[in-house]
Amino acid sequence: MTFHPSDKPSASDLVAAFKDGSADAETVARQSVAYARTCNAAFISVDEQRAIAESRAAAARWREGRPASALDGVPIAWKDLFDVAGSVTTAGSALYRERAPATGDAPLVAAAARAGLVCIGKTNLSEFAYSGLGLNPHFGTPFNPAFDASVADGGHRVPGGSSSGAAVAVATGVVPIAVGTDTAGSIRVPAAFNGLVGYRASRARYAQQGMIGLSESADTCGPLARTVADCAAFDAVVGGRDLHRALDDLRGQRFVVPTGWQPRFAVTEEVGADFMRFIARLSEAGARVDEVKVGAFDAACDLIATRGWFGSLEAFERYRRVLDSEAAACIDQRVRTRLEMSRDVPTSRLAELLEGRARLIGQFGAELGDATLLLPTVPHVAPECAPLEADAERFARVNLATLSMTMPGSFLDTPAFAMPAGADAAGLPTSVQLMRAQNDDDALIALALTVERTVAPN
Repeated sequence: MTFHPSDKPSASDLVAAFKDGSADAETVARQSVAYARTCNAAFISVDEQRAIAESRAAAARWREGRPASALDGVPIAWKDLFDVAGSVTTAGSALYRERAPATGDAPLVAAAARAGLVCIGKTNLSEFAYSGLGLNPHFGTPFNPAFDASVADGGHRVPGGSSSGAAVAVATGVVPIAVGTDTAGSIRVPAAFNGLVGYRASRARYAQQGMIGLSESADTCGPLARTVADCAAFDAVVGGRDLHRALDDLRGQRFVVPTGWQPRFAVTEEVGADFMRFIARLSEAGARVDEVKVGAFDAACDLIATRGWFGSLEAFERYRRVLDSEAAACIDQRVRTRLEMSRDVPTSRLAELLEGRARLIGQFGAELGDATLLLPTVPHVAPECAPLEADAERFARVNLATLSMTMPGSFLDTPAFAMPAGADAAGLPTSVQLMRAQNDDDALIALALTVERTVAPN
């Protein structure tokens, strides 16, 4: 069997073909490598030698009936923040382009390799992972494949960031799974803009060693894929867990929507309409959906708005030495400007915000209980790229709005799934996010599997 990118096979599709012998892992990997080399700036580096070696070993295991895991032989790509042995870890920055290659795999990369996943290469991102829009002047911006500017009104649309290349690699069919990072929305936003599923794991879920960080208190990681099922399978095989199972149905499951969500985040009419249709489908499936005041969520939003984002303060400290050097001139000026905004913030502010965060994480868990918080992922669809490249003030304003609905979840360390909700009149995807209390990942995964099976749009 030959898979073409337009087929966009899921990981489960590939595994079924490997199992019945209708597809060969090495052939699939060779095709993925070829597609990656021409994929719209989605990849910073492609590792053909590793991909062929890993896929050849996986193909042999399938022939012998002893696959390493439920995802053995499936191609995967890694955001270029993760160390992959033999590859330079660039963080999307020209400053790191000439660094020495990594001497070993990050623990999460190594866990995936042990499970037989086949590393195709490293994907593009916003420089230092510090933007929700995905523009990159150093390695190119991978345009959003959900919108064909050659046949539609308007120009290219942004891919979302910072895990831009990861989303585009999946959306175009190069790989069925790509791993990104999420500090304020960097998995969920590109998943939303590209019509994908993105899973932001609680911070304690995956090892973060061997990964260039941005905010030591907010960084986490997780997969982007076409389905919740593929994200769940990734979580299981890298964590040595049994495969997750969906619930029998949604009857009795409770979802809460924070009051005032639409005006608070300036949600556009089409995004709001798709969200309400999604809620209606949940109700029709037997779920209970209540619009209620969630005090901890509201307080987190207010704290971010009035006292700032603690991730920005930690990001500035991480890159202060670079910002104080001549090398600062080489940084994407949009990223540099955003980093510099934290320079004059009092040093006491970080401790204040982290103390408030710890308190609100506990309060949120108590308020939410066994319910799931439901919101749109982003208040608007993917914006046009060219106006953002031309106008720094517009870029800053749109970037903040883009991250506004994902930042509260990051503040509260909620495990979260971004899932497709529908599309606007131009065909651009809209998205909904499901959030649970910190470390309630297993329950969230089971619920998201059930939502996907029961009410997700076709």
